[in-house]
Amino acid sequence: MTQATQLLAKSTATFRALKCKECGEEYELKAMHVCELCFGPLEVAYDLNELRRTVTRESIQAGPNSIWRYRPFLPVATETPIDVGTGMTPLVQANRLARRLGLNKLYIKNDAVNMPTLSFKDRVVSVALTRARELGFTTVSCASTGNLANSTAAIAAHAGLDCCVFIPADLEAGKVMGTLIYGPTVMAVHGNYDQVNRLCSEVANTHGWGFVNINLRPYYSEGSKTLGYEVAEQLGWQLPDHVVAPLASGSLFTKIYKGFQEFVQVGLVDEKPVRFSGAQAEGCSPIAQAFREGRDFIAPVKPNTIAKSIAIGNPADGVYAVDIARKTNGNIESVTDAEIVAGIKLLAETEGIFTETAGGTTIAVLQKLVEAGKINPDETTVVYITGNGLKTQEAVQGYVGEPLTIEPKLDSFERALERSRTLDRLEWQQVLV
Repeated sequence: MTQATQLLAKSTATFRALKCKECGEEYELKAMHVCELCFGPLEVAYDLNELRRTVTRESIQAGPNSIWRYRPFLPVATETPIDVGTGMTPLVQANRLARRLGLNKLYIKNDAVNMPTLSFKDRVVSVALTRARELGFTTVSCASTGNLANSTAAIAAHAGLDCCVFIPADLEAGKVMGTLIYGPTVMAVHGNYDQVNRLCSEVANTHGWGFVNINLRPYYSEGSKTLGYEVAEQLGWQLPDHVVAPLASGSLFTKIYKGFQEFVQVGLVDEKPVRFSGAQAEGCSPIAQAFREGRDFIAPVKPNTIAKSIAIGNPADGVYAVDIARKTNGNIESVTDAEIVAGIKLLAETEGIFTETAGGTTIAVLQKLVEAGKINPDETTVVYITGNGLKTQEAVQGYVGEPLTIEPKLDSFERALERSRTLDRLEWQQVLV
């Protein structure tokens, strides 16, 4: 009996196997992510009957104010997971942004303030490292476009695990510093994310480390379901009508969908149709291209965009994201880098939320969908903001103006104030034209 099997026997865990998404073959709950028969991706299967029997709205609400209030729906055996306060981020009713866009019921799920590293990746890493510890790993790692490296390094430090992360060498300075501060070994690779990921697959096989998004991927990806659970709970145990979320690998998109489905299946929320729309940057939009062209396969692309956190040219879950968008009557759109910057500014100026480039992409796609008549103004729409703008300040540098430098005298202030008002009037005239 393996250590993991022994833990399961002693705990109240409800996850029972790894199951291939393509052929349905089931495997032991170990560190593997690809089906040995058809090479399809593996995901975690649960005992839904046990969940129906043991989980209620009240039992969830009595849990911790973190993702671990949903522990029965997550693939960990221990009753003492790694809890760094991740999750239960605000669901903001975005009235000013809604008015600007012509919507009536718009919410922002704001993971830009998630703990401990200000992105949704803290959710997936908390689950992955808890499971890594259960499986006996002492060294953990990841291939990352930045946010995942931040989270893996921080949560590994908290858990006392050795950590080595791999990133593209051209990442934003804030994300590099946001990893180095936790003291991991950082490998900056000359290449894009897809090249980094291929290298990491070789390292995982050679060194036997726990890579959160490779051999631990089935467990890691389940953490994203909590973004679905929280929205349903925060809406008063109801599902929204429409969600808009960023697409990188496509995993987040598919797991929010899975989270909604699981809550319906165990009777925590009523079933209803929820439309799923995805957002990509034009400089790396293989999923949007497949959706637009009606394809059931993803043609890999070489990333070229400021939205580096979602710049995955060969997305592992892209076909599943396309399928979900189609069957829910949703959409997948892409936007230019200029539109991404405008999206960052729009969210900041209307709701006081500073998001990174992935969030700018999502807001820009939201605006594009509204203008195309693809979002009903009366739908309850939830937009997922997955990271903090302090990590990608380079993206907006030169687009947000400069401070007005004045002397410590009233007349100097008055002249500067008049200049600022003149500039504001000129900007509005340009908008109106």
